[in-house]
Amino acid sequence: MPTNLEKQTAQAIINIFETGRILGDYGMVTLLRNDTGQLTYGRSQTTLTSGNLYLLVKDYCEIPDADFGEQLHPYLTALKRHDAALNTDVAFRGLLKQAGDDPVMQSCQDAFFDRVYWTPAVLAANSTGVASPLGVAVVYDSVVHGSWRLMRDRTLQNYGNAGDKGEQGWVSNYVATRRAWLAGHSNDLLHKTVYRMDAFNQLIATDKWQLPFPLIVRGRTIDEAALLGGAAIRVSAQIAEERNLMLKTPFLQGSDVKALQDALVKAGAELEADGIFGPATQKAVAAFQQKRNLKSDGIAGPATRAALGL
Repeated sequence: MPTNLEKQTAQAIINIFETGRILGDYGMVTLLRNDTGQLTYGRSQTTLTSGNLYLLVKDYCEIPDADFGEQLHPYLTALKRHDAALNTDVAFRGLLKQAGDDPVMQSCQDAFFDRVYWTPAVLAANSTGVASPLGVAVVYDSVVHGSWRLMRDRTLQNYGNAGDKGEQGWVSNYVATRRAWLAGHSNDLLHKTVYRMDAFNQLIATDKWQLPFPLIVRGRTIDEAALLGGAAIRVSAQIAEERNLMLKTPFLQGSDVKALQDALVKAGAELEADGIFGPATQKAVAAFQQKRNLKSDGIAGPATRAALGL
């Protein structure tokens, strides 16, 4: 498991790929012609067509202190149905850009991208036999950029698994496989993204498997000072934690409870996913924890959420 500093460094590499900035650009709104993701937004450029932009804006609107929550709320229906009209909606795009300066949105994005991209990437890397900080960064980039499973399976088919070939050799083969796929893709836009693999190849060639400082990525220097960035708000947002879910009076409710229940059902629990943390949900959490050799206390904290892929 990467340390917090290694996590920040890996995320900084992908932030550079996505927005050109080490800390990312929380208010960046992008629309590229022929991009299948259509409108993309935020620090890690989540997309309209994936449905993740809807989930991000929904999370933000549910926070009482969100400066632009009330103004963005009417767009949730269109976001949910991936309405292409939002691509050119000047008012909507303007609200997203303004919301990017809201510390609440920055904190919301950090938590959201950790849940949607980082944690799944770490679990996927570990299950594939990839554990080095650079190797995890390569997997994280593919989870953010897309088609991780396709490229993983192609690499496994052609080169075997990391246990057989060694992690460094497997990751190098994976990067080569992904670069060839991007360079030959039918969507010409993807040809321009081979710089991501070229940057990883440079880090591999210079033996940066532990992501030591300083790192040079696409002409930008990543070190502790750059990660701090002089922005205290962004630093505190980076360490913001999700609430632990447990049985309380009144019962906890919300989208995080619903996501937990959905994951438990997927893992085999017989449970109604109603977004309310009641006794049945506590029992299902405890049963899952026992099966996974976790502390069986019925409290869904970071370890339990990670085990569930949340």
